[in-house]
Amino acid sequence: MFEKLAAIEARYDELERLMSDPANVNDYAKVTEYSKERATLSELVDLFRDYKKQSQELDDAQKLLEDESDPELAAMASEEIASLNASTVALTEQLKILLVPKDPRDEKNVIMEIRAGAGGDEAGLFAADLFRMYSYYAQNRGWKVEVIDQSDTGIGGLKQITFEVKGKGAYSRLKYESGVHRVQRVPETEAQGRIHTSTITVAVLAEMNEVDVQLRPEDIQEEFTRASGAGGQHVQKNSTAVRVVHIPSGLVVEVQDERSQLQNRLRARQILLARLYDLEMEKVKAEQEGERRSQVGTGDRSEKIRTYNYPQNRVTDHRINVSNYNLPAVMDGDLDSFVDELAQRDQADRLTSGNDED
Repeated sequence: MFEKLAAIEARYDELERLMSDPANVNDYAKVTEYSKERATLSELVDLFRDYKKQSQELDDAQKLLEDESDPELAAMASEEIASLNASTVALTEQLKILLVPKDPRDEKNVIMEIRAGAGGDEAGLFAADLFRMYSYYAQNRGWKVEVIDQSDTGIGGLKQITFEVKGKGAYSRLKYESGVHRVQRVPETEAQGRIHTSTITVAVLAEMNEVDVQLRPEDIQEEFTRASGAGGQHVQKNSTAVRVVHIPSGLVVEVQDERSQLQNRLRARQILLARLYDLEMEKVKAEQEGERRSQVGTGDRSEKIRTYNYPQNRVTDHRINVSNYNLPAVMDGDLDSFVDELAQRDQADRLTSGNDED
């Protein structure tokens, strides 16, 4: 581990030298690139230097204790050694965590898709509830939500909705929401008060661009039709709705929410790129793990990840076996009790995997 840290510190010093090199000063693109890389290393390097400083102080205190004959001074040295030991152990753990490779998608914006599953109208109503929940969560974190496409049930529910969440670190927090969400409650239309169980599928995709994913023109088939539903007279007169088919994978994306064909085309390509990247990441992950996926953050669409039980006022995340008994607060966007625990578990799992590889 310390060899890795020494190499990272050397690279950090090299970047500082390159940024101040007269040969590079006028090359804005190169200096920006060096600056960004340096910024990603600064926290780790500062922590490593703090660790080295305290380790040296610990060595000095131990030597002092060995040579000290005065009982009072020896006691003081012992106290300092105990404090420095605890501090260096804590710093070592922090360094281990920072060395865990970060998901390159974590800072990306997010494209989310919510689809009603089993449960008929009740599933559609809860799909709408989940959209509101994520909208509140985004609002609480200062993120912006933009609807890309949606299909209503006609009674206030949603057959499906695709929307974008824009904000720093959106993917790092929302990526754990992928999977099947189950709701247990008495529908408003249920005269006998029986509890129904419905399911909703959530997909979370990091927004990508064509630098991240190669998209060949010959692999794309586009179709244009008149948009349906709300949006004004222009949607009926112009062919603004876009259907994009990725021929090699068979993926299909339909967007009609924007006011122009060009905007819908751009949106459709964004979603397609995100889905293609997601497919590729899943393929790589399956190969690396021999088809074994960790329970946290797999994005497996068939996996039941959370249950919202209205009669018991309970929300349970099955991946971490954590329950929250304030369901209204969760539906108002209070998701951090789950997300924080999922992120910690994910980090611990990746740290363990990294140690195994070492």
